[in-house]
Amino acid sequence: MNLQTLHLFLNIGLAAAACGLLYWMQTKHISFTKRVFVGLIIGSLLGASFQLIYGAGSASIQSTNAYLDIIGSGYVKLLQMVVIPLILVSIISAILKLKDVSALGKISTLTIGTLIGTTIIAALIGLLMAKAYGLTTLGLNYSSAEFARGQYLEGTLASAKAITLPSMLLSFIPENPFLDMTGARKTSTIAVVIFAILIGIAATGIAEKKAEAFKSFSHFIEVAQTIVMRLVTIILRLTPYGVFALITQVVAKSNKNDILNLINFVLASYSAIFIMFGIHLAIVAACGLNPKRYLQKIFPVLVFAFTSRTSAGAIPMSVQIQHQRLGTPEGIANFAASFGSTMGQNGCAGIYPAMLAFMIAPSVGIDPMSMSFIASLVGIIAISSIGIAGVGGGATFAALIVLSSLDLPVALAGLLISIEPLIDMGRTALNVSGSITAGTVTSRVLGETDMSKFNDDQMTLDVNQT
Repeated sequence: MNLQTLHLFLNIGLAAAACGLLYWMQTKHISFTKRVFVGLIIGSLLGASFQLIYGAGSASIQSTNAYLDIIGSGYVKLLQMVVIPLILVSIISAILKLKDVSALGKISTLTIGTLIGTTIIAALIGLLMAKAYGLTTLGLNYSSAEFARGQYLEGTLASAKAITLPSMLLSFIPENPFLDMTGARKTSTIAVVIFAILIGIAATGIAEKKAEAFKSFSHFIEVAQTIVMRLVTIILRLTPYGVFALITQVVAKSNKNDILNLINFVLASYSAIFIMFGIHLAIVAACGLNPKRYLQKIFPVLVFAFTSRTSAGAIPMSVQIQHQRLGTPEGIANFAASFGSTMGQNGCAGIYPAMLAFMIAPSVGIDPMSMSFIASLVGIIAISSIGIAGVGGGATFAALIVLSSLDLPVALAGLLISIEPLIDMGRTALNVSGSITAGTVTSRVLGETDMSKFNDDQMTLDVNQT
């Protein structure tokens, strides 16, 4: 047995021991939130130990991460598997239960309005933090990886420029709903939402004329929803293990030198992210809810979004937490989580493009703090935030659209490739926080929030039940 194989066995043994601890905590019925937090801490410590012992990019870390990926990415894939069925049955079910179908307009307007509004605020905060930290691309040097990334961005510029608001809105229409159920397009999630809405409206249209058929269909949807929600519950039990594996991988392969070289951008990004988190809590407080209790209840889904870097993958957990812990009706929770995964993303479509634009503008002689530039930037960000894919890489696509619309050199964005994963973790958590905030606001404004659930500090996700 060579040394590298020995290291692999040792590393896997340590990871297995950590998973064993998490399982023991589950058998003792320790709260879900605490188990997720423990998984995050243990994973961070183990990843840091691997990097300290073997060095970033070593063969031992690469081979270990390949096995950890079975747990981490496997968990994300299971969540992604259930996203479409969950959206489909939950939204149809919610519409069938609506006494007034016109309420759909109010739900959609409030949800989308909150998402876009908070994204505009996030963009302004991104600009202010970029100014406060003095961010600029002037004086930065390209490495081979950064140059290659810049070339790639230049190559994808044509597809970004081809996107217009009319074409984006047209892409929401589900020409082939079965294709969209495979997630084949960037806007597949919204297309499935629209398909589900149309099915629900069509079903309510026969409620009086064909009562028996409507009753049978309602029963079928109720059974389907029960089974899907049970499947979601089963998968969510794996959250502490998935968080542990994902954060171990991220920490183990992070390059501290790259982070230090661009530490200003990292600090500016997370300053903006934390300020925006604070604004989300302020909005929740303005709705008459306890922000501390709110934060405690949504913590698990924020941790998952942080470690997995996928807004779309967080939809099942987001819906569960909004409904079971915050008292938001399932229909509104699904609207917010689904729309929030593809539009109005505060981190990826708001803060990130704004900071990049601020950094790059001086390189072409533009004052990034001029009112004309800020007005153009905010307007473009508001429009381009519609239809951003809720998976890793969505922020890059959003930045391409914004930078190209402002006629700024997109290749300079390649300078940030080395710290992209680190920043994307915080951005994704903020995206998910924004979607939950939208659902909470919508539910409260419409008077639909079950306050008994929100005020119940013992209310937890049903992930310990067999």
